[in-house]
Amino acid sequence: VQLVESGGGSVQAGGSLRLTCDFSGLPVNRYCLGWFRQAPGKEREGVVMIDDYTPPADAVKGRFTASKDRIKKILFLQMSNLEPEDSAIYYCAARQGPFCTTSSATAFAWWGKGTQVAVSS
Repeated sequence: VQLVESGGGSVQAGGSLRLTCDFSGLPVNRYCLGWFRQAPGKEREGVVMIDDYTPPADAVKGRFTASKDRIKKILFLQMSNLEPEDSAIYYCAARQGPFCTTSSATAFAWWGKGTQVAVSS
């Protein structure tokens, strides 16, 4: 199973990026999708989770928004007003659904390889 992220890059503080994740390879029809990030020397942390039943909350002080295209099976993470502290590798992940009941990385079975986000001040 492969999740494929794209859209990372280098931006200045205050800028925006949109990450995408192709989850068409998932072997299940009901799932919880999540965005995680890991900065150097830090643990992987959940950013935002999304399933088919609960609208995702805006994450990271309202600066990040997750959405998905169910037909194309693409997950998005719109990141605005980026800060240097947002610099990390961002991962797309999935677990058996139908609900997102946890944001713990250990609960997610399927992962992408990650995409790098670098924010300069």
